[in-house]
Amino acid sequence: MGLQERIADGSAVLGVVGLGYVGLPLAVEMGKAGHHVVGFDVSADKVERVNAGESYIPDVPTDELAPLVSAGTLVATTDFARAGECDAIAICVPTPLDEMKEPDTSYMESAAAAIAPHLRPDVLVTLESTTYPGTTEEVIRPILEAHGRVVGTDLFLAFSPERVDPGNPVYQTKNTPKVVGGVTPACTSHAVALYERFIDTVVPVSSTRAAEMTKLLENIFRSVNIALMNELLMLCERMRINLWEVVDAAKTKPFGYMPFYPGPGLGGHCIPIDPFYLSWKAREYDFHTEFIELSGRINENMPYYVVTRLMDALNTHRKSLGGSRVLVLGVAYKADIDDMRESPAIRIAELLLEKDAEVVYHDPYVPSFSVSGVDITHVALSAEEIAAADAVLVVTDHRSVDYGTVVQHAKLILDTRNALKAFADDKVVRL
Repeated sequence: MGLQERIADGSAVLGVVGLGYVGLPLAVEMGKAGHHVVGFDVSADKVERVNAGESYIPDVPTDELAPLVSAGTLVATTDFARAGECDAIAICVPTPLDEMKEPDTSYMESAAAAIAPHLRPDVLVTLESTTYPGTTEEVIRPILEAHGRVVGTDLFLAFSPERVDPGNPVYQTKNTPKVVGGVTPACTSHAVALYERFIDTVVPVSSTRAAEMTKLLENIFRSVNIALMNELLMLCERMRINLWEVVDAAKTKPFGYMPFYPGPGLGGHCIPIDPFYLSWKAREYDFHTEFIELSGRINENMPYYVVTRLMDALNTHRKSLGGSRVLVLGVAYKADIDDMRESPAIRIAELLLEKDAEVVYHDPYVPSFSVSGVDITHVALSAEEIAAADAVLVVTDHRSVDYGTVVQHAKLILDTRNALKAFADDKVVRL
């Protein structure tokens, strides 16, 4: 029986390398579709927790994971030799930037090298990690073929970018359309057959490069438009115009406009990082992505702008930032999740400490928070703690926060997310 037949009848054993925000939800959907799934991770703690049926990813309810584990449908391991059991394997590992903002492909390369010696004939490997165009063929393919397999004959290789949006109550792994591009038409065909088993809509494209570029386009689009809003925010502040009001008015237009919003900086694993993959790769073609790099500079400057605005706001109260107690409200990178990856709160807290502010924080999703080796004290959002702060700095607009209590007891509030738009109070300063 061929690979596509095994996929179609549900007998194919599927593997997922990397059991994080992308990999664990993917593994669960594979298991719910009836496949036996082997999850691989270098973290013994993650493997142990998965095998105990315990989810550590908010988008994966424990009551969905546990039955799959109990039934033996999903098993996690640190033993990459078990890749030999799998008919198809998805690589879902991080792709960070190094200190020079160049792509670090070491996690992908390590994952590919770990499974390559064990791959059986007639196997499919897909890469889901966001990266620059050319990675699948230039980096991953040689590693997989080094052990005698040939892509397009007994090894099928494709790229299918993750589209995870942590905390999204509507679009999750199953109902978010999946873009797929293979090295060869046969690779694409096999990958489409795989994802159609557990994803509602699969969108094939002509190549791995097209699929890789699709993911970057999606996130560069967001980065550039957010940068535009951040630049207009700074202009509107000088012009005494409320940009939040302007955006709300503009989005009433039913065509030709899509609302984006300013903020304290970009967070998450994708938008602050992905544009730099393309900027780096573009230099290979003697091309400079000036527009993309400009948006990156604007967005990276926002934590500095936030701290400057806080200093100005404190000055109106005849206080300096040095020595002031600042209650940072929300430190996750976006609302209603516990994800701290690239959160603007990290840089903001660093800058506040550099200015000798006394920094405390409250976040119902993040029980501990440290920057530059300094543990920031978590406080209850009580009337006493709010009143004790010289300023409350809203960085993340969690919906569970009682903003009425904050307004009632705070001396000064700098709202970087327009979370307090319902409150007309002189103590509220909007970014």
